[in-house]
Amino acid sequence: MARFGGLVATDLRDVTSDPSALESAGFWAVSADFEGRLVCARFGRVRTEPVPAPVPGAWRGPTAGDWTSSLDCAAYTEGVRRIRAHIAAGDVYQANLCRVLSAPLAEDRAPADVDALTALLARGNPAPYAGTIRLPGHGVEIATASPELFLRRAGDVVESGPIKGTGRTEADLLEKDYAENVMIVDLVRNDLGRVCASGTVTVPDLCVVEKHPGLVHLVSTVRGELRAAVGWPELLTATFPPGSVTGAPKSSALRVIDSLETAPRGPYCGGIGWVDADRRTGELAVGIRTFWVDRTDGNGGAVLRFGTGAGITWGSDPEGEWRETELKAARLLAVASGTYAPGG
Repeated sequence: MARFGGLVATDLRDVTSDPSALESAGFWAVSADFEGRLVCARFGRVRTEPVPAPVPGAWRGPTAGDWTSSLDCAAYTEGVRRIRAHIAAGDVYQANLCRVLSAPLAEDRAPADVDALTALLARGNPAPYAGTIRLPGHGVEIATASPELFLRRAGDVVESGPIKGTGRTEADLLEKDYAENVMIVDLVRNDLGRVCASGTVTVPDLCVVEKHPGLVHLVSTVRGELRAAVGWPELLTATFPPGSVTGAPKSSALRVIDSLETAPRGPYCGGIGWVDADRRTGELAVGIRTFWVDRTDGNGGAVLRFGTGAGITWGSDPEGEWRETELKAARLLAVASGTYAPGG
């Protein structure tokens, strides 16, 4: 099954890794890992249904002390310093440095249900692009509370909503945050310009402050009109991975990321969402604020993973960037571990 906001998709018909399927027919759930693995699942039934209230005991998450990080504080702050050295050398202007948190899942009674986790997230951390994709037979079990739009398509009009700049309140946002947002907007404009008609790429909103649970973000909007014969395959090739979670220039930032990060990002920082091929519409979120179940350890166990990161510029303070990753993770880990109290 798959759930996106008030839509629930059931009756699985097809699963493919071919993006051209998104130009065929039907309703598709889409999961694109940061490393490039694409899973497109077509469902036969789509209905409107609100996210149900959490059922006590339906989700048995890890305890708060079970989480480990692919990069500890010392390794992360050293990574920030190394990115600043790359910036000083002219290799990049900005790069996103991420770490993956992991915790074992106890499944002695029943397998973990990510849709039950989505119900908890809807109460504890509501988000505009929240959703579930549950395809355990195809290695996809995702619960996302993403606040960030990667791609929205309505016919030939396509839109992206990159986020750069995070603080507890608007007063926490620094000059560095605004500069970083503008850099990534320019990158997204360039990405969309590869598949949009000349002169149609615009920026209707630049550095708008959006409030989300426990923090604020700077969000911009980039919009364009696709050229004739351009569909989802070409659009994904031009824009993936999302610019806000890579860096600028993207190709150089990806090389820096690969040299510093010690764990694959998986669905985190990829693309998660839906495509209605019949109506030529779709909405993919950037896979941030995202949990996924990993059953690939070979021992029959399951691990819950969650990613967090920050964009690094010349103006970055290493310890400050570490604190930003902690801020982004704290509320969601508390929800998944059952320790978050609304209003607390």
